Amino acid sequence: MQHGSNKSVPISISQAFDTIKFLPNRTSAANGNDHGFCTLVPYRDGSIFLAHYAGSSEWERHTNGDEMVMVMEGETTLILLQYGEEIANFMPQGTLLVVPKNSWHRFESPKGVKIMTITPQPTDHSVERPE
Repeated sequence: MQHGSNKSVPISISQAFDTIKFLPNRTSAANGNDHGFCTLVPYRDGSIFLAHYAGSSEWERHTNGDEMVMVMEGETTLILLQYGEEIANFMPQGTLLVVPKNSWHRFESPKGVKIMTITPQPTDHSVERPE
């Protein structure tokens, strides 16, 4: 992986996933745990991240830009909170979804998933459903 480097080099995503310890029981209260996640490389005003876990995430949103989410292996349901309604988007392997700027969202992945995201910072988090 290239952290803080000005040199462009190819990155093996599969090798990077091999360095991540699978998080089998992600819960909304477990945000910040290093297991299951890694920063692949800084990108623009955020980073490209990899994650490998099963379970459900907390609510999150990104106030500085859209987030790209791609399912590399497994499946997840990405739930967007839009106009007070939860919109469930089932995402099997090979699918991509762009989460609009400022949209609260969360993941449900009971069977396990490997995802890659391009995530702007900062990220707001909420264990409770935002209003």
